[in-house]
Amino acid sequence: MSIENSKYEGIFFINLKNRKIISTKNLTPGKRFFNERISKENNIEYREFNPTHSKLGAAIAKRISLIPINKNDKILYLGASHGYTSSYVSDIVEEKGIVFCLDFAPRVVRDLFLLCEERKNMIPILADANKPENYKNRITTVDVIYQDIAQKNQVEILLKNLDFLKPRGYVLIAIKARSIDVTRNPERIYKEVEEKLKEKLKIIDKKELDPFQKDHCFFLCQKK
Repeated sequence: MSIENSKYEGIFFINLKNRKIISTKNLTPGKRFFNERISKENNIEYREFNPTHSKLGAAIAKRISLIPINKNDKILYLGASHGYTSSYVSDIVEEKGIVFCLDFAPRVVRDLFLLCEERKNMIPILADANKPENYKNRITTVDVIYQDIAQKNQVEILLKNLDFLKPRGYVLIAIKARSIDVTRNPERIYKEVEEKLKEKLKIIDKKELDPFQKDHCFFLCQKK
């Protein structure tokens, strides 16, 4: 086994025979929360980041041009669910970064709260991303908005939250075609989404996430 840096800050590859496994440095050594595989080199723990469990992981596996999440960044994560992907974002931003983890489902936020108790740079927020006015006083200006929400109005939700994003800040959004319209061709949906995003954002890259995440497209954008 060997560890190598990737082109993305805070993301590493574990080389196992003929496979490269995406990983991050574990912010909470000795602890794991999702039964992920832990590897160790030079007394540093690395957590396996499974692209079939995460749209961010899938985008990395598909070699998206940039993951603009860096050490000490502040991130607004819309649709954090149980906290799988946001825990890896937590690893990347390290102790002095902040991940505001928002979800509207009380059941998953309960799990998220327990995770955030162990990871002090993660802040759980029970709220509806459709109504940013209800949590605007709980969030500072952020460097990146990450969105993974299975709702028909995914793009509109993102646009409502852009006021939290600093000038020229970045957006990472996973578009779920089947949540927008299960009857239509995903390619057409992605094109329509791209046109809507272009009204407010510069699109830097996009990657369809098959076979890791079926009928999903991941957009990397920057605030104009």
